[in-house]
Amino acid sequence: MHIRRNMTNKCRKRIYYRVAAMIIAAALFCVQEHTVPQRVLHASGQERVSAPAVYDEAQGKAEPEELQLYAQAAVLMDADSGRVLYGKNPEEKLPMASTTKIMTCILALEYGSPDDIVEVSSYAASMPKVKLYVKTGEKYYLRDLLYSLMLESHNDSAVVIAEAVGGSVEKFAAMMNQKARDIGCFDSYFITPNGLDAKVNESGRVHSTTAADLARIMAYCVTDSPEKERFLEITRTQGYDFTDADGTRSFHCNNHNAFLGMMQEALSGKTGFTNNAGYCYVGAVESEGRIFTVALLACGWPNNRSYKWSDMKKLAAYGMERYQYRDIYEPQNFADIPVRNGIAGEQGTPFEEAQVSVTLQAEGESLPYLLCEADQVEVRTRVESVLDAPVAAGEEVGSVSYFLNGELVKRYAVCTDTAVEERSLLWILEYILKLAFFL
Repeated sequence: MHIRRNMTNKCRKRIYYRVAAMIIAAALFCVQEHTVPQRVLHASGQERVSAPAVYDEAQGKAEPEELQLYAQAAVLMDADSGRVLYGKNPEEKLPMASTTKIMTCILALEYGSPDDIVEVSSYAASMPKVKLYVKTGEKYYLRDLLYSLMLESHNDSAVVIAEAVGGSVEKFAAMMNQKARDIGCFDSYFITPNGLDAKVNESGRVHSTTAADLARIMAYCVTDSPEKERFLEITRTQGYDFTDADGTRSFHCNNHNAFLGMMQEALSGKTGFTNNAGYCYVGAVESEGRIFTVALLACGWPNNRSYKWSDMKKLAAYGMERYQYRDIYEPQNFADIPVRNGIAGEQGTPFEEAQVSVTLQAEGESLPYLLCEADQVEVRTRVESVLDAPVAAGEEVGSVSYFLNGELVKRYAVCTDTAVEERSLLWILEYILKLAFFL
């Protein structure tokens, strides 16, 4: 009995010593893990850059073809991405005359109701021609005035619309400027809803835009606005008849956008002219799933009315001949990332390395982009090599970025699939105590 008790005590001591040794070893291991630097991989991760994809035989970016244009400022734009494909003084601020009315129209469609009955103010009736010759106190349906606005470019109709939708011309101009900023046009300043030359005396700012901004506004109207279909319906109508709300006066409007009959690809457009602005035009063409917008400012003065059509056809042809959609998406595979001081799953041990899988957060395995032969696409992939616990599920640990001619056009995040808890000293002690109870 005495011998057996001594043997039992010896076994217990061995177990205690073994547990104590394991605790000490685990503590030392934990301290070491938290103090030893992991050097290069953890500090910066790894970046992988694909070889630039060049779509012609020349190994470099070709200079764009120089076009002879009448306009002082002009832009050809990919309506889908907003990328300027060709520009001549694209950021020069110039008056834009009645091309202003595309902004007036899209705001009226988005914030007004076509069935609204609007009343003519004395100020609206006083507008100079071109005008519908509405009279003070008359009432009209908003939808009818939108055809008057876009087909005949009536200045009085523009003011009636602005006062009805915005409450006043000044408030409507504020809406125009806010919408411009919302869609990325920061070099435009609207004062009037009809595009008549105007200037704010206090600030000296004039009613103006740039070719790049004007092309972007048209792109919004025909591709992004929730009212794009109604906008296209109005601007593509050749003729329209209506009356005032009381049915006492009758009107007929003809579409003065001659470009609609010049190219089968013509989608929409708006002309403009004032003494300061000269002839202006903003239009859109659609071909094989591609939509291009073109803006022309200061494109001649009388008697050069046809200059804008020449420039419009030249830029539209330039875009359709040179640019095609190509899928620049590259499939990505990522290895699991080690997690320093992480718990390796539910049954992990203190000495087992934790890892976490990651996934590219892409909408789909396709990234079509309008490119010409000289464009260069580069894909840069960066993913962390080592992570520190704790790691949350969905945590961004890298990215895949697409560059077109050196400019970022798309970025996808790389995120963790699951969470990894931290392997703290307390967790290690609890783990060892659990083992001890099973010895």
